[in-house]
Amino acid sequence: MGIKIIKAGLQTTVQDLGRTGYRKDGIIVSGAMDTLALQIGNLLLGNEMGEAGLECTLPGPKILFETAQLVALTGGDMSPLVDGLTVKMWRPVYVKKGSVLSFGAAVQGCRTYLTVFGGFKLHAVLGSYSTFLKAGFGGYKGQALKNEDTLSFNRIYKGTEKLFNWSLDLKLYPELDGEMIRVLKGPEYHLFTEQSLALLEEEKYQITNDADRMGYRLQGAALRMTEAKEMLSSAVCFGTVQVTPDGSAIILMADHQTTGGYPRVLQVITADLTRLAQMKSGQQIRFRLVTLAEARAALLLREKQIKQLKQAITFKYI
Repeated sequence: MGIKIIKAGLQTTVQDLGRTGYRKDGIIVSGAMDTLALQIGNLLLGNEMGEAGLECTLPGPKILFETAQLVALTGGDMSPLVDGLTVKMWRPVYVKKGSVLSFGAAVQGCRTYLTVFGGFKLHAVLGSYSTFLKAGFGGYKGQALKNEDTLSFNRIYKGTEKLFNWSLDLKLYPELDGEMIRVLKGPEYHLFTEQSLALLEEEKYQITNDADRMGYRLQGAALRMTEAKEMLSSAVCFGTVQVTPDGSAIILMADHQTTGGYPRVLQVITADLTRLAQMKSGQQIRFRLVTLAEARAALLLREKQIKQLKQAITFKYI
């Protein structure tokens, strides 16, 4: 009892909030690119915030519901349709048995998250349901979903769709049209020339076609160090901006490696990872340096808003 994949789309994977505690063993965190969208989707259904859902990347999949279920669609707006009719995002949606969920053109962003009431029936690997594509484990058979794959639901919603005529106030979710990404100075920031550091804040960088869950390669002004220097492999994380020997910048994303040998010039703040995750090839980025205090304040504000949202939605389910 669950869903069947009619058409898989570009890349549809099972993701939760990631596999933590194993980077020392070389196992990446992975998890949703846009963790905020996944968390909100689960909150809308009364699930735990870290419940696994489907990350659907433009162009999205076509999914048959073999069982009626309550779902939520959050993240990038890829014009979702149920049986050919437009369906609202950011609210619980009751999908009837035999209905087909599909996607159209991307209005904003490039990743939509499908969460279902009670989550999917899956086997956890090292405490997570996230798909680790390179290693081939987690999620559904360790791979992106394919045509004819089926996923079962943990639970079936037995209520009525008439209860769900409300939707989320989108003030919590960042505006995706912006190109500004806030960053902190990276550990090797001071090793770059003054001209390069000025370019980082003055110039726009474009996301190239070499962009996936592992990282975004950027096209723009080359960045140079004051002198050639051999780097030891050091810890990296989601949002680390590394610079290759030819001066190109790469932003590491959810499936990044655990360590890297390139200098780390910048670090995207946690509060802006959502906007970054919803950017696609061809879009431009402008970096803005902020202080650690500003980065913390932005994250604390978001956490406060999520807490308030959780309280409000819990009240609606009572």
